[in-house]
This record gives sequence, structure tokens and C-alpha cells, in this order.
Amino acid sequence: MKIAFGALLLTCLTTVALAEESAVGFQSSTLADAQNERALEMVVWYPSTTTAAAQLIGDDVVFVGAAAVRDAPPAAGKHPLLVLSHGYRGNWSNQIWLASALAHQGYIVAAINHPGSTTHDRSPHAAAQLWQRPVDLSRVIDRVTAQPGKFGAVAHERIAVVGHSLGGWTALEIGGARFDPDRFAQDCKAHPQLASCSVYAQMNPASTAPAKAALAADWRDKRVTAVVTLDLGLSRGMTDASLAALPVPALVIAAGAPSRELPAELESANLASRLPAASSRYVEISDASHFTFLSVCKPGAQAMLEEEVPGDGIICQDGDSARERGVIQQQVASLIAQFLESSHAGQP
Repeated sequence: MKIAFGALLLTCLTTVALAEESAVGFQSSTLADAQNERALEMVVWYPSTTTAAAQLIGDDVVFVGAAAVRDAPPAAGKHPLLVLSHGYRGNWSNQIWLASALAHQGYIVAAINHPGSTTHDRSPHAAAQLWQRPVDLSRVIDRVTAQPGKFGAVAHERIAVVGHSLGGWTALEIGGARFDPDRFAQDCKAHPQLASCSVYAQMNPASTAPAKAALAADWRDKRVTAVVTLDLGLSRGMTDASLAALPVPALVIAAGAPSRELPAELESANLASRLPAASSRYVEISDASHFTFLSVCKPGAQAMLEEEVPGDGIICQDGDSARERGVIQQQVASLIAQFLESSHAGQP
């Protein structure tokens, strides 16, 4: 099912208006991994009843942060869990706008930095272990569900994953899709202009037979009950059979602004056409760019980025529209919340 949203279509926004009357807690920690040397920086937003003063989280010279109370006690009761996966060279703060919005609605929201493909860790060895990304998310689910006293109790039948760009690929993998390295390599010969092809070449995740086998393996986590992709990449390497039989509901959101490197018709729309019609939904937002799904940029941030590294200012650009990034993000957060509610209808 495809729904195209024009620049002025603002329905459904009220359900995700920031409910500042409900407190949100925030904690950060490191998940050790002595065996694979893949420690994960993890952050969690969660509902709280604290009355302590909040502070801005993830606020810097470029991006606007969101308010939360560090180390606040969690609210009572069970809460759905949402795990976020960032894009290539992104980080856990990129979707803080979504984490804050859904935490205010009662979700526990966890995010990590994926080693090798995050802003401050570009280790080629870690980046090449692309298949470890869904494993990272499973480790997060393990940790959060095991610590109800820190983050709140998780409603185990309501665990979802949302991923942006390469994180969207990660969400599909943990949801049950399978990747075929040979298929993707062949497709990149036909579409070499796609950013997903150049990123894949940089990571080089199928350079050996064992790595190739790991990349093609099944990394589904059966605890995950729904997935959402935000202008994803690499999906053209997913097998038709695994997508047609995807065992969980999927919401595919695409940036509709014209793009040579990440065109909706070759990425998100192509993915949606191969998913089960009954359990998937495709939404194309005409005035969103690939970077609309990052945090809101502060005034002057684009010029500053361009001065430091010409071309980097693109991360502050959206589509040709009068709508501000924050307004589009409210729409996206509302779409995700409604999708997850409908997907989990009737579950505890």
C-alpha cells in the first residue's frame, strides 16, 4: 500500500506533539564484548515520573537536542521497546527527535553506535563485519529486557526496530530478511550511481568466503515484532523470497525529494513492492530528503559545515518545501507510532 504525502498534508501530527508533561529518563552505558572486541555505546530513553529538572541530550553546535532527566527512575508498568539503528557514519543521537517523541508516549527507546560505521569509529575491520549490525541490536534487546529496574519493564510482545539508511537494512535483517551478496554485486553493475553501492564497496563486507557466508546468513531475532525503515539503502540485495515471506509487519518510509544517489523508486519503493501487501505499508514524503531523518540543524549550522568541509552542509538540507524539518519529523513520528499501535493491536 503506497501513500504519498504532499508538502502541506499535516494530518496525524497531533498524536505526537511533544507531551512535555510526561517526564523522560535517559541513561548511557557501554555493553562490553570481550569475545568479539565489539563494545557498544548504548543509550536509553524511557518513561519516568520524576520531577527533577531535565537537561538537553545530544545538543551540539550543529544539531538540536531533546530534554530528558539523566538516571531518572523508570515509570511503573510494562512498556513497548523500540530499538534504533543509525545510518553509515551516523550515531545514536541522529534520531533523538524520534526517541524523545516515542518515550513521551510510553516507549522505552534504545540506540547504539555500531562499531566501524559510526561517526567516531570508522575501523575498517569493524565496518566489514556488516552482519554484526543486527547482532548489535539483539544485544541491546538482551540488556534492556534484563534490567527493568533501570529502564522499566518491557512488554515482550511489543519490540520493534527502526533504522535509517544502512540502519534500515539492519532492521530488515533482524526482522527476517536475507541478503545475497552476489545479487547485490550484480545489481551495482547496473546501478553504480547508487550511494548504497559506494558505501558497500567502502565496507567490503564480502571479501572472504566466511564473511560472505555470514552476510548471507539468517540474523532474525524472533523477539522483534515489527520493523520500520527510513530511506534505507542496500535493500536491492535482499532476496525476493525472504522479503515476500517477511514474518513481521513493515513500514517503509521514503524521502521523496529527487536524488540521483538515493532515488525512492530504486530503493524504498523497490523494497516495498517486494514485501507482503497485507502486512506492509509504504509512505513517500515528497518534501523529505535523505537527511531529513537526522536531527534538526541549528541556524548557521549548514554554513559552518560547508566552511569546514565543502559538501557536508547537505546534511542540513531538506526537500523543496516550506515545511521545516521539525514539522516533517512530527509527521514521521506520528506515522511510526500509529503503525506500531496497529501492528501490535490486541497484544499486551
